[in-house]
Order: sequence, then C-alpha cells, then structure tokens
Amino acid sequence: MATPNDRRYTDQHEWALVQGTDDAATVVRVGITDHAQDALGDIVFVQLPAVGDEVAPGTPIGEVESTKSVSDVYAPLAGTVSAVNDALADAPETINADPYGEGWLVEIRVSGDDGDPTSGLLDADAYQALVDAS
Repeated sequence: MATPNDRRYTDQHEWALVQGTDDAATVVRVGITDHAQDALGDIVFVQLPAVGDEVAPGTPIGEVESTKSVSDVYAPLAGTVSAVNDALADAPETINADPYGEGWLVEIRVSGDDGDPTSGLLDADAYQALVDAS
C-alpha cells in the first residue's frame, strides 16, 4: 500500500496535505489513507461536515460507511471546514480507487499559524511503521 511522502498522517489513519494559504490562513486537504480504505473494504456512503463547521484535533468530523462497517473520520488539526468533496455523495467508491487524490474528504482552513500546521503529525515513515506494527 502506498504512503506518499508529500503529506502527514494521524494514528487514526487520516492524511493531511497543505494546499496553500489564503488571507493569512493555511488550507489543508484531509482524507483517509490507503491502509484505511483497504481495511474498510468497499465504501458505500460518506457523511461529511458542513462548510463553516469548526473542528478540533481528534474530534469526529464525519463517517465513512463500507460493506463491512462504519468508521468515524477525525480532524487532524483545528480550524474551519472550507470545502467538502461533494462528488463523494454520488461516488463514495472514489475513496477506494484514489484515496490520496480524487477521494479527498474536506479542506480545513487553519488560521493564526506561522508554520506548517501539519508538522506535529506523523511523517510517511512513522505512519508506515505504525501500520506495519499493527
């Protein structure tokens, strides 16, 4: 399974990728990892937060339902939801096919941070070691 080096990861199997900045805030795209989508199996439904919702690290921001189970998706950092991937409503299986691309879930606007807001998350090697140990 793939673990791209260009993003950071949580121990709950979410990834976070800095998209850029706007109005002194950093926009971070969030999704679930290849490992998570593989463990879930065929994804059939996704529930996402609303644009404008405030989120905090480690709190549930949505659910991913598969033919096997329902799993919460957790915010990797604090901020405001600035975009959701509406395409997943009609094609949730996109997460299985492309978890690091078209299968992204939300974008979170993180304000007041001078550096990379994802720097406290796991890098690809640390995340892969976590997966390998489980």
